[in-house]
Amino acid sequence: MNKKKIINDPVYGFISIPTELVFDLIEHPYFQRLRYIKQLGMTHLVYPGALHTRFHHALGAMYLMGMAIETLRNKGHEVSHEEEEAVIIAILLHDIGHGPFSHALEETIVEGISHEDISAMLMSKLNMEFGGRLTMAIEIFKGHYPREFLHQLVSSQLDMDRMDYLNRDSFFTGVSEGVISSDRIIKMLNVKDDQIAVEEKGIYSVEKFLIARRLMYWQVYLHKTVIAAEQLLARIMKRSRELTLKGENVFTTPALSHFLRKPISSGAFMNEGHHLEAFATLDDTDIMAAIKVWATHDDWVLSKLCQDMVYRNLYKVDITNQPPNKQVIEKLTAKAMAKYGITAHEASYFVFEDTIRNNAYRPGDGNIRILMKDGTIKDITAASDNSNLEALAKTVKKYILCYKKELV
Repeated sequence: MNKKKIINDPVYGFISIPTELVFDLIEHPYFQRLRYIKQLGMTHLVYPGALHTRFHHALGAMYLMGMAIETLRNKGHEVSHEEEEAVIIAILLHDIGHGPFSHALEETIVEGISHEDISAMLMSKLNMEFGGRLTMAIEIFKGHYPREFLHQLVSSQLDMDRMDYLNRDSFFTGVSEGVISSDRIIKMLNVKDDQIAVEEKGIYSVEKFLIARRLMYWQVYLHKTVIAAEQLLARIMKRSRELTLKGENVFTTPALSHFLRKPISSGAFMNEGHHLEAFATLDDTDIMAAIKVWATHDDWVLSKLCQDMVYRNLYKVDITNQPPNKQVIEKLTAKAMAKYGITAHEASYFVFEDTIRNNAYRPGDGNIRILMKDGTIKDITAASDNSNLEALAKTVKKYILCYKKELV
């Protein structure tokens, strides 16, 4: 069988699959599942073009990794073919543990376990299937491989994951503020003391990258209507689980049933293999099929939430710098109880508060290093003459109040 395939990608053009092992991993059901998981959760309800998937993104990140390794080799850094294949596999599989709708349901399906942890577990299973050929890739992914710069290409504040998702998400949403000079940044990469650094002449491209990331967060990832849709989705899952645990009849697909019928702790998920196998068959289609059926469920709260999702009748979201006024929340809750004839607990599905956080750059958390012309290393915030970068390093915390529009 010919495994030298070429994939036509709308962002980068033609992407070649570099080795037969990489081809076999792409063909595996664990990876093919990513075709049915949207990269941006519910963002398509705001930006209709945002229907691209984790499958798209993983292939794009793989392509950029190939470019990065080629750049470093051209600058005299030795990377063996085994290391190249391993770091490409590490980035290819870095998101394999994402659940339905990506981040939107991360804490809802299995509590207390991140998608990175699940990715590592699935990679370990694949390693057994492929006779240990992923061992180096897993070491790089976890940061245990001796050459630290390889891990930084997979996971850092200037990694191939972020480079691709900014390129890809801005392309599919049409938000031009997210466009970055990924080609130039990659061409400026170097290694100093086993750490990835960007040559000084690439500093403005890195500044643009950080600013683009901040703009994409507030304009796309944390857009108030996206938040409204993702909060609604989370409330639907919470209500369906609440009813299921009470013993009420709630339609589910077999994969979704596994996670609704009983709470699964992070410890159980990590230690009992059948949970991982069930997770590996769960994707967006399980959730949407259930929501369409639940829209006619006997439970008024669940059916109302699902109808609102299907017909895009989303929450009103107020985003503020201070916690919302408790009296306002109480007033809205009382209105919901009176209008819908429901209890205070049921009203909490229609009026609630939460917080959101964002920082475009975290100094000290795998700093972005600039390699100066004299050979010294500086953090981007020290090397740049752009005072705005220090502001980007601050965590911005905002408060959100969600409620049904008809309550006002």
